[in-house]
Amino acid sequence: MLLLLLLFMGTYGTEEDTAQCKMLGSPEFPLLSKKGDFTIGGTFSIHSQISKPPLSFTDTPEPLICSRINFREFRFAQTMIFAIEEINNSSSLLPNISIGYKVFDTCGSTLPSTRAVMGAMNGHERTVGKTCSGQSSVHAIIGASESSSTIVMLQILGIFQIPVISHFATCACLSNRKDYPSFFRTIPSDYYQSRALAKLVKHFGWTWVGAIRSDNDYGNDGMATFIRAANQEGVCVEYSEAISRTDSSEEVARVVRLIRSSSARVLVAFLAQSELDILLEEALNQNLTGLQWVGSESWITAGHLANRRYSGILSGSLGFTIRKAKISGLRDFLLQVNPSQDPQNNLLREFWEAAFECKFQSSALGQTQCTGSERLQDINNTFTDVSQLRISNCVYKAVYAVAHAIHNILKCGQSGDRMNQTCIWEENFEAKQIAKHLQDVNFTLQSGERVYFDGNGDPAAVYDLVNWQRNQAGDTVFVTVGNYNASEPNGKEFTMNGINITWAAESLERPQSVCSESCLPGFRQAAIKGKPICCFSCIACAAGEISNSNSAECSRCPLEYWSNDDRSQCVPKVIEFLSFGETMGVLLTIFSLFGAGLTLVVSCVFFRFRHTPLVKASNSELSFLLLFSLSLCFLCSLTFMGQPTNWSCMLRHTTFGIAFALCMSCILAKTIAVVIAFKAKRPANTVPQCSAPLQRTSVLSCTLMQVLVCSLWLTLAPPYPNKNTAHATERIILECDLGSPVGFWAVLGYIGLLAGLCFMLAFLARKLPDNFNEAKFITFSMLIFCAVWITFIPAYVSSPGKFTVAVEIFAILSSSFGLLFCIFIPKYRLRFLKCYCKKLVMQKTKDDIQM
Repeated sequence: MLLLLLLFMGTYGTEEDTAQCKMLGSPEFPLLSKKGDFTIGGTFSIHSQISKPPLSFTDTPEPLICSRINFREFRFAQTMIFAIEEINNSSSLLPNISIGYKVFDTCGSTLPSTRAVMGAMNGHERTVGKTCSGQSSVHAIIGASESSSTIVMLQILGIFQIPVISHFATCACLSNRKDYPSFFRTIPSDYYQSRALAKLVKHFGWTWVGAIRSDNDYGNDGMATFIRAANQEGVCVEYSEAISRTDSSEEVARVVRLIRSSSARVLVAFLAQSELDILLEEALNQNLTGLQWVGSESWITAGHLANRRYSGILSGSLGFTIRKAKISGLRDFLLQVNPSQDPQNNLLREFWEAAFECKFQSSALGQTQCTGSERLQDINNTFTDVSQLRISNCVYKAVYAVAHAIHNILKCGQSGDRMNQTCIWEENFEAKQIAKHLQDVNFTLQSGERVYFDGNGDPAAVYDLVNWQRNQAGDTVFVTVGNYNASEPNGKEFTMNGINITWAAESLERPQSVCSESCLPGFRQAAIKGKPICCFSCIACAAGEISNSNSAECSRCPLEYWSNDDRSQCVPKVIEFLSFGETMGVLLTIFSLFGAGLTLVVSCVFFRFRHTPLVKASNSELSFLLLFSLSLCFLCSLTFMGQPTNWSCMLRHTTFGIAFALCMSCILAKTIAVVIAFKAKRPANTVPQCSAPLQRTSVLSCTLMQVLVCSLWLTLAPPYPNKNTAHATERIILECDLGSPVGFWAVLGYIGLLAGLCFMLAFLARKLPDNFNEAKFITFSMLIFCAVWITFIPAYVSSPGKFTVAVEIFAILSSSFGLLFCIFIPKYRLRFLKCYCKKLVMQKTKDDIQM
């Protein structure tokens, strides 16, 4: 407090200094003022240039002098006065209460802002009292136009709980009720604008951008939020530079050279107007063109920048700004501003001279002299342009917010008498009461816009996306091409309204700004070590994975799908099973039918010679039954082909097991019959009579045993169709799952047991008389049978997909052909031929005798 007091006391020198400062417009003196029951202070950057007097600490400091009037900020100040006059003339808001004002100049800098706020609180009258207690000369302050200046003001005003309602301070750091309990604003926080800018550049596919910011609280905090949001959106910042209007020309030139040499073609400029002015001048010197500018609300709708001098640089700029509004009567009020309103006011005279480029006092040759009769209607500048009332509307809302807070404190219009709307005056009125009631204000302006503050003193975050376009006259206009509403659900905040966008002057189409070109579908982004995530190489997706354009990761296809050749989409996997239509299926079908047909031929031959001793001696009943079982073995292979179904899966294994069990049972019975016939001690003619029932019983019992095994298998865990996706990743193998492997191997093992018994018995009977010896051929057939099925086991286990079924069919056909050829063909082919030839000779002899 002592330091502040010394600073304030140092602000004033002698009475002559005070008079000089007031004449020149020093920050601690109000430039515009009016008395009232309540006083609202206004702090605006009315001047954009400030002198820096030397500080020797031995002499009284020279006063700070501000120069170069800013028409836009002067309009803000006049808008505040307009709103106050409108309220004073209102019969519903603060009736019988007048509001005064004091407008101070912060010159867009922190030091003048400190002096301005001290002047606003204490006034400029030099009075000395016995105590330091007293009331502030203002009850609330509108401003300032910069975040840094506002923070400096709050550090002083917060001690006295004087409310500050800013129209243009957007730093997210101000949304802190702990540090700034009496701060409010009518412009949204940069927290939302920075996130909106990140979504904007992501929307247009600009993943590689440059960033430039003001080196103050506004720029640094806003850019930090943007970079965090950009990282979340997958946008990389190639460089981030800060500039200040106090930087040397060499430093500004270095920044522009960096921008020119960078590969990013999109520049996000989080700049105050003062820094942007400096940057643009240097950009003109270095002919910086062809960039797509993305701007913050501080400059994106600044009319003085939209001139032809900067058109080659800023043409096509995009940026978010608060929504514009119409303030009825403001233009007429602005056009009435004239030095004659207050002839002693230096600010009005300075404004008039700058607007009409004239001088009231006599000057050098060529300088026009002002008469005061010039008309503002005849000129078109930022002051008189009310087509883009955005920040001016924030000033208007701030004044009305203070008025409504005072209205509620004084309980105006709550007496119940509508004809007598009065306010209850309070003697002990304090500024901190306004801060408390500002939190609860909720009203609607004449334009229909609702005004309220959230818990942090912020308004609703709603922005317009504007694009710099040229109209038919060649002038730059701000066209709304989209919106951002932070209250919308995530993903729906940012919307485009379909209006065509104008891009940078050298870009006929949307510019591309990426570190690495987008990966084609079927490729993924692979980070390059030591570079940002937006710089990557493209790696092809693995088989079974796909990616869209510019995907960071490949996604695996669902279980029943596979990637196409381009790895761009998932397609249904190829369904694989052994079908009748393919070459392998046709060949196996032909061999199966051929085997069944050949068996039928042999059966017909046996039937033709059924009365011959040869057929009778070979036990014709078992031979026919064996041939029947062999035909079933040939035909059962057909059940293994085609698309598996529940019935075909159960049928193929059971018919196979039972058919081969019947076949082996017949062979076993034939072998036993041969052994009994030549090993029995009884007379030979008694053996067949005893063996026939035994043969039938043995065949039936052995076959029924297999039927029992198959029945248990089908009852407990039957085979079923299955889609095998584990064996081959790129295709689906339709197969019959065994259900119970124990059942399958039990069926196969039982057939092997019967085959083994046949082999042993036939081997024992191999040396019997050759004329009736079938044991030798049965031995050969069993050797082939066992060899085929022993070989089948490893081939079956290791064969992939449909080849597993093919191996099983091949084993069935091979063993069946082996049995047919080894048992029937070698022994009977010559005997049948001899019998047939003998019959032909006998028939020929009989014919000759008859002749």
